[in-house]
Amino acid sequence: MIDNSSQLKSNYDQQGYIVIRDYFTETEISSLRKVVLKFHELWKKDNEKFYKEEAFNSSLITGSEFLAFDDRVKLFNFISSKKIMDVVESVIPTKPSFMNTQLFFNPVNPQQKDFWHRDCQYDHEVEEQKIAIQETQVVHLRVPLFDELGMELVPGTHKRWDNEEEYNVRQEEKGRVSSENLSTGKEIKLAAGDLLVFSADMIHRGLYGMDRLALDILVFDPAGDFTDYVDDDCLPELSMMDKIDDPRLFMNILDLKSIKAVEQG
Repeated sequence: MIDNSSQLKSNYDQQGYIVIRDYFTETEISSLRKVVLKFHELWKKDNEKFYKEEAFNSSLITGSEFLAFDDRVKLFNFISSKKIMDVVESVIPTKPSFMNTQLFFNPVNPQQKDFWHRDCQYDHEVEEQKIAIQETQVVHLRVPLFDELGMELVPGTHKRWDNEEEYNVRQEEKGRVSSENLSTGKEIKLAAGDLLVFSADMIHRGLYGMDRLALDILVFDPAGDFTDYVDDDCLPELSMMDKIDDPRLFMNILDLKSIKAVEQG
């Protein structure tokens, strides 16, 4: 368990990420891996062309398309377990809300390269990105299911804009490409059982190789308006709620959705 949540918060606020080594037991990871691999095999069959040509991640792991009721409940219980909630609430103290899950794996094409990005660049033009990194708070909690090369992050960029090198590489300007190395990058190798928490909007990239298969849990600060990004099918059904030991993370997003629905009339 976490000894010092204020220290975690301080580290996250300064650097934009925290790593907790050997946080989960072998039993916890083995149980999670079993459910996630069920999803992954079915997803690959259903998305065969995309998987073979360009995919490096999937999303909506908690949805009903590929997993049965009991497996979804297992996932929801992991996502809202005390270990996860202790970390989530140290970073987002007030009503953290569940957003989504993603699964990261190696692309089939060995020529495909990992690339630097901020998540907000896919929704916003440059000037809006500058605002987003100051105002919004979306957090990834990465749970590697096997030992892997991990992530490369640029510490502090959850609160500051790119320098010239970072901008040109990330945006592929002035002849640079997003797969180039950055002088400011910091590699963080991950093993099964570790937990990496990082800001979605900091400059980062996943590192391909080894047996990469990592489950990311995305949560957000309700001060940011992200309810429209949340797929209803990924949330627990009402009949699941009493089977989830601590459903607050999901109740918070359901409350936000209800409020928004009333506001929109």
